[in-house]
Amino acid sequence: MGAGGAVDDGADRKRGDGTDREPGDGVAAVSFDLFGTLVDVEPPDDPAAAVADELRARGVAVPGDWADAYREAHLEYEDGVERPLHHHVAAALASRDPGREPRAFVDDAAVAVRAAFDRPVETRPGATEAVAALSEEHPVGVLSNCSVAGLVARSLARSAVNEAAFDAVVSSVACGRRKPDARAFETVADGLGVPVDRLVHVGDDPATDGGAVDAGARFVAVDEVSLRELPSVVARRWD
Repeated sequence: MGAGGAVDDGADRKRGDGTDREPGDGVAAVSFDLFGTLVDVEPPDDPAAAVADELRARGVAVPGDWADAYREAHLEYEDGVERPLHHHVAAALASRDPGREPRAFVDDAAVAVRAAFDRPVETRPGATEAVAALSEEHPVGVLSNCSVAGLVARSLARSAVNEAAFDAVVSSVACGRRKPDARAFETVADGLGVPVDRLVHVGDDPATDGGAVDAGARFVAVDEVSLRELPSVVARRWD
């Protein structure tokens, strides 16, 4: 599909504060979602069971009702906040062992969670070329929702995309905010050295990546503009 139905251009007409954009307010940087956009990674079919297997492999006793403990909410955060999944796992273990606090499980939980979610990485068609082409014209970065500490960097390193092309790599677990929270987009824009209203964010999920528009940026959906088309669409529409 061409660019007409592929891009949310609300941010072309107005800045994030509602004022008119000046002529020449073009794209200054491009950020990409990672999972489902640049790479495909199949998560565990049963995350609770996968984490339990990794805990047992490290000598951690897993309670008999682990599936329930994993599903229960043990920590409270305000909307938009991201915290490491292993904090939840440690709290779940402690909930079944009243004599111990979550911090007693944190180190083992961190290793187990990372191992459970460390899966084969497949680079999506056109990803390598799109990043290479756009990085010649703009700073480019990654902004990914991921609660597993270190997984974004590890998955990117195992992909065919050139890591050196990225000027900023931001995960929600590192910055503390999940898309569509505007502060996530502001963080990657800051890392790229541009105002958020001159950022284009590319992703596969309008519910999360589409939050770029509310933050004042532009949003391009990869199910409407292919990665192979992306550099020419950005150049034609905004440069």
